[in-house]
Amino acid sequence: MTISSEGARVPGAQWDFVDPALAGFDAARLAAVDAHLATLPTTSLMVVKGAQGVHRYGDIAEVSYLASARKSVMSMLYGPYVAAGKIDLDLTMEALGIDDVEGLLPIERQARLRDILTSRSGVYYPAGSPGGDETAIPPRGSQQPGTYFHYNNWDFNVAGAVFEQLTGIAVHDALEQVFARPLGFEDFDRSRQRMLGYPDKSRFLAYHMFLSARDMARLGLLALREGDWGGQRIIPAEWMRESTRTHVRAEEMHGRFHAGHSGYGYYWWTPRDEGRPEWKGSFLASGHFGQFILVLPAVDMVIVHRRAVSDAKAMARNSGADRREEPAVSSGQFLKIAEMILAARQGA
Repeated sequence: MTISSEGARVPGAQWDFVDPALAGFDAARLAAVDAHLATLPTTSLMVVKGAQGVHRYGDIAEVSYLASARKSVMSMLYGPYVAAGKIDLDLTMEALGIDDVEGLLPIERQARLRDILTSRSGVYYPAGSPGGDETAIPPRGSQQPGTYFHYNNWDFNVAGAVFEQLTGIAVHDALEQVFARPLGFEDFDRSRQRMLGYPDKSRFLAYHMFLSARDMARLGLLALREGDWGGQRIIPAEWMRESTRTHVRAEEMHGRFHAGHSGYGYYWWTPRDEGRPEWKGSFLASGHFGQFILVLPAVDMVIVHRRAVSDAKAMARNSGADRREEPAVSSGQFLKIAEMILAARQGA
């Protein structure tokens, strides 16, 4: 661990892991967490308190598919370029020249980039990759952009294409330049980052990412610190606050997320605290199979959970060649794990 001149702690070349008791955790309760994880298809878990690791399970160096957790990373990437004036969130699809194979409707062309970032675009064009909500899809042209939440991968994929159009930087190059190098990722491999999907449906494919749990934890710590890394400003604090606040309340959601327990920001889920102080201001990156980064500012914690998926499985799923489901850890199961970890704090 290193300490900047401003006193903000960051991990060094490798994470330091301290005795959980010194970080205020009960070892027996953490052992109970591990016993619970052993009943699930979890492959790794990492708990960070401050800038130190306090608990780990499984192989935290294993690099694997982020699935939809990539969307929260994309949100973080947007921050510096919005602040620099290179990305204007009020630009419409029409102004950006965004169109698709069979054409967008006039109403769909009026969707703004900020509507894309909150899954309220009103564009229900078939997505070029799996992972969106394919239930109760509204008819095309039926919803005014910015008014109706539907978790549609078309939005997420277009966000990547617009990023590249306005910044002139490939998304995966930006991932390396903005995050992997400055934060000191231990397991990053640029060659494993790739576009996946089916171009016969849409021009816009998914910008998939492959990272390890311990590098995801660095991203979580950066988000926890509102974009500061040991005194180096990586992401504007204003963007982190804006992107992780609730823009869509759970009651406003539709499809399979209706009446859930989380709202939505700019590609971050915002769990409702239900009056529990430790959950106040929390936000979550969530991906299929069990890829999670939970940030808990009220208790200065980050929790990363992985259910590793092979590159071959990820590519087969995203090409449509293999849509068979494998054992997964749901967001509800993960939030139970997070509750157990919070309860393992001494005095909790």
